[in-house]
Amino acid sequence: MAGEPLVGLAERLQAMCLGRGLTVAVAESCTGGLVADAITDVPGSSAYFLGGVVSYSNSAKEAMLDVPSDVLAAHGAVSAQVGRAMAAGARARFGADLAAAVTGVAGPDGGTEAKPVGLTYVAMAGPSGADVRRFQWSGDRAANKMASAEAVLELLVEWAAGTETHAFGEEP
Repeated sequence: MAGEPLVGLAERLQAMCLGRGLTVAVAESCTGGLVADAITDVPGSSAYFLGGVVSYSNSAKEAMLDVPSDVLAAHGAVSAQVGRAMAAGARARFGADLAAAVTGVAGPDGGTEAKPVGLTYVAMAGPSGADVRRFQWSGDRAANKMASAEAVLELLVEWAAGTETHAFGEEP
């Protein structure tokens, strides 16, 4: 079961999405399904949550989310560009109003000087466009995964709260 902060955020997300008639999908890499787990821990989530993809490998990102191989080659899996493409791919694949994605280096190894352990990108795709945010966590693997999942849910809540205008194609 997901942690209490995650479930609390998932409850807020569900209330907003049900109230606004929005659907959600997720694409996860470094969180390994924590976001989808938190969402589905809330009874009634099937009324708005369409599904998710855990795309840990580059080949899964390409096959399941249509992340272009040239974007992966140019920027690497842990990048704003790949996060944005993952979110767009999940939105298209599931036909969701909103889709979130997360890609990062959870640790304890796998980091480099350019992409250290804890580096994470959280991305959103919706009717009005896309957004990507960069984070640098400093915890262990479990803490980095939890912080990343929390950041995804917070961004979904933020976008769901602002979709009164987004859903109609107007500028926020």
